Amino acid sequence: MKIITLGFLLVLIGILVILAGIVSMAYQTWKTGGEGVVRGGGVIMIGPIPIIFGTDIGALKLVMILAIVLMVLGTILFFLPLRML
Repeated sequence: MKIITLGFLLVLIGILVILAGIVSMAYQTWKTGGEGVVRGGGVIMIGPIPIIFGTDIGALKLVMILAIVLMVLGTILFFLPLRML
């Protein structure tokens, strides 16, 4: 698989994940009648250093786990030899 095809595939998968999240949020809002507790969190990766933020402890724990997975994945991909070209 060429590197350009792989990049296009990753972008397409990212768009589909975002659309699935939007549909999931719309369904949850419709199901609960628009009332409920809003929870959220996020991670900003600046190189290997994550900046984590969130609204509560549960969201922060989930985002920290995802940040660790991203850091490990980035490290593995950095040290793997590039054999796709």
